[in-house]
Amino acid sequence: MIQQCHTGLCLSVYILTFVLGFPANILAFYTFGKKVRQKATPIDILLLNLTISDLLFLVFLPFKMQEVTNDMIWKLPYALCPLSGFIFYLTIYTSTFFLTAISVERYLGVAFPIQHSLKRRPIYALAASIFFWIFSFIHLSIVFIIPLIGSPPAPTPTDTSDIVCYQNFTEEQLKILLPVRLELCIVLFCIPFLISSYCYINFIRILSSLQHINRRKRLRAIGMALGTLVVFALCFGPYNVSHIVGFIQWKSPEWRDRALLCSTFNACLDPFIFYFSSSAMRGSVSSVLEGIRKRLPSCLSCRVPRVLKISSSNSSSDKDKEHTLILNAVLYA
Repeated sequence: MIQQCHTGLCLSVYILTFVLGFPANILAFYTFGKKVRQKATPIDILLLNLTISDLLFLVFLPFKMQEVTNDMIWKLPYALCPLSGFIFYLTIYTSTFFLTAISVERYLGVAFPIQHSLKRRPIYALAASIFFWIFSFIHLSIVFIIPLIGSPPAPTPTDTSDIVCYQNFTEEQLKILLPVRLELCIVLFCIPFLISSYCYINFIRILSSLQHINRRKRLRAIGMALGTLVVFALCFGPYNVSHIVGFIQWKSPEWRDRALLCSTFNACLDPFIFYFSSSAMRGSVSSVLEGIRKRLPSCLSCRVPRVLKISSSNSSSDKDKEHTLILNAVLYA
C-alpha cells in the first residue's frame, strides 16, 4: 500500500524546513568550522558534525519535495531514488548520535569538571564522529538492499513514469525490513534517547544546586537542556514509534510519512538550539544582522540584538577553577 502524504501539508513542512534550515545551518557550519580551525574542542567537533548532517539532509530535501509534488511517483532518474532515501534516513540517525554525544559532553563537564577537563581530547570526539557515521552508514544500507530482494532489475531512466520510491514492499521484503526497522528504533533511537535523558536530567539537577553560577546563565543552560531533550523526543519519537507499530502490525503504517515530517523539522530546529547555547553562534548571527543593517539605509534606525558575552568578572569563578570549568561546560563558547 502506498503511504500517501498530504501534498499541501508535506510540501509546506519541507519548504519551511528548507527555507529556515539551510541558511541557518550554513551559518552554523561557518561558525563551528572556524572554531575548529582556530582551536578545536570536542563539543565544537560534535556540533560541526551535527551541522554537516543537517546540511546533507537539507541538500537532498528537494528530492522529497519533487516526490510529494508528483503524488509520490518518482519521475527523476531511478538511481537517485535509493540514494535520496539513504541520505534522508542516514542523517536522521546520525543526528540522534551527535545529539547524544553532545549531551554526554555537557553532563561530564558539569559533573566532573576537573577530571573531564584533564582527559578531554579533540581526537576522541573525532574518533566518535567517524564511528557514528560508519555505524549509521552500515545500518541504513538496508535502503539499498531491500529493493533488490525478490525484485526485478531496476527500471531504466526512460521507464520511471509509475515508479514509487521505497514505498511498496512485498511480503519477502517485509520479513527483512520490519525487524531491521525495529532494531533501528532500539539501537539508533531508544538507547541514545535514554542516554540523553539521563545526562540532561542530571545536568539540570547539578546546575540547579550550583548557586554560585550566574542565575541568568544557569537558567539559560537549563532551558537549553530541556529544549534539546524535547526536540529530540518530538522530532525523532513519532517516526521511531512507527517502526514498533509496523513490526506489531507487520506492515508499514499508513501514517509513517506524516510521522517522518517531525524528523524533518529537526534540521531547522538545531540552529536555534545552537543560538541559545553558544556565544559563538550568537556572535555570527549578530554580525550578519549588523551587516544587513549597514547595507540597508532604511534600517539604520533598527536595533540589532546584542550578543550575550561570557563574562569572566565573576570573582568567585576566578578563584575557583572548578566553578570556572563548570561555567565553560554550561556555555561551551
